[in-house]
Amino acid sequence: MHGVLFTIRGRRFVVGVMLSCALISGCAFGVKPVGPVTEIPLQDATIERLVGLLQQREAEVQTLKGLFRAQIQGPGIPGTQQVEGAVVYHRPDALRLRGFNRLGLRLFELVVGEERYTLRLVTGKVLTGTITDLNRTEKTARPFRLSLMAMTGIIGTPAIAKEERVVLHDEGDRYRLEVFAPISGLRGSEQPYRRIWFDRRSLQVVQEDRLTLAGDIESTVRFEDFRPVNLFPDGGSVVRTDLSSDGSTLKPFVIHAEDPEGQSTLQLSFREISPNLPLKPEELKITIGPYRRDGMG
Repeated sequence: MHGVLFTIRGRRFVVGVMLSCALISGCAFGVKPVGPVTEIPLQDATIERLVGLLQQREAEVQTLKGLFRAQIQGPGIPGTQQVEGAVVYHRPDALRLRGFNRLGLRLFELVVGEERYTLRLVTGKVLTGTITDLNRTEKTARPFRLSLMAMTGIIGTPAIAKEERVVLHDEGDRYRLEVFAPISGLRGSEQPYRRIWFDRRSLQVVQEDRLTLAGDIESTVRFEDFRPVNLFPDGGSVVRTDLSSDGSTLKPFVIHAEDPEGQSTLQLSFREISPNLPLKPEELKITIGPYRRDGMG
């Protein structure tokens, strides 16, 4: 096309360039885009509505399978590692994460259930303990604690417990819920331990902070690139005001997680999110025996 343009001379050349620019840009030379540009208005919401949305979205996913690519940085990890990952989840707390290299060799496997975890590394080392131990165990395990928090973006941000107090803050185009929990052994005392941000246009959770006992940020997770996901692959349905007519809901396909204290970062980019599919019991169990190079063992 460039060859043709440069063979045209005079007025035809100028007119041709102007028309091409106008068609490509849609706004050059005073030409405006066709159709109105609609700005999504901010929504007003109460504490009760936001807390209710958390409860609904947590309950809408009973099982889930997902495929993603992860970029991981942290102490003991050379550079930025890229991992192909798979997640399987069954409510209320059974979760299995697997990571593979580009050749299909399994690098790690994390199985969680009943507040306990088992982490198996490619070296053959196996770590077990309670979920809270993941923050206190050796440094190589800390990114896996982040991965559990990151998964709340697709399985549902944990709902607010009845004994917890919530304060709502209006931050312009966002709402922030500050969640206070009772301090064990100190009657009438409480402390903030979660901050949850909602986008006021979609009322989707776009960020959550978890806090330490001292009130410092222990970990942060941010949710982006929301896309519709079908909740009912078997044709089922449920009455929900925030679902589309085809039974889909929005889930973030890009998730960032940070651990300021442990200096670890994690980014998940999902290729596939499939909720509410039937699962086999073995899909949620740790692999027994040596890993195979095809990643199936």
